[in-house]
Amino acid sequence: MVDRLRENGVSDEVVLQAMNAIPRHFFVEEALASRAYDDVSLPIGSGQTISRPLTVARSCELARTRSSIRRILEIGTGCGYQAAVLSLIAKEVYSIERISSLLGRARVKLRKLKCHNVQVKHADGSSGLESLFPLDAIIVAAGAVELPEHLIDLLAEDGRLIIPLGKDTQFLTEVKKLKVGYELIQHEEVSFVPFLSGVVVK
Repeated sequence: MVDRLRENGVSDEVVLQAMNAIPRHFFVEEALASRAYDDVSLPIGSGQTISRPLTVARSCELARTRSSIRRILEIGTGCGYQAAVLSLIAKEVYSIERISSLLGRARVKLRKLKCHNVQVKHADGSSGLESLFPLDAIIVAAGAVELPEHLIDLLAEDGRLIIPLGKDTQFLTEVKKLKVGYELIQHEEVSFVPFLSGVVVK
């Protein structure tokens, strides 16, 4: 898998080592384990998916920008795979998930992998995150039609928001917070479930 990531342009060795260290098959259903290292997204229940490895690696690479990350927020814990990868490239990882059943399973898996620097919470990404300021990076694992500017406010200067953005077609988008305003850079086309507000208890 890591060789394929390199062939597709991922060059950050810290990210590649983290991708190599975290067992993706551990985060998918046993029936899908044989496809765990294919570059495809896979269902994880509740209408959600585990992102394809290339998308996870690219998101982490864009967030890291070849520098150390002290504090990062992931919106959309899902099965916990990306949070586990982030645990190896950031000192503090905060991950929120709006669907409680997914969060419960992810919490167990992260505990088994001893990802002690990951804190997970049942919440959404629409509000109530101010206590996390300042963040070095935010990765959103859901597609937004419009840029959620309240998330940019949580970033330290030069921090990055990585988010799938677009109405008809989504693009992995890098938003760099500047001293005044922000800079937006559009990267490759991606496909994510929608970025929704509210929490689901089930």
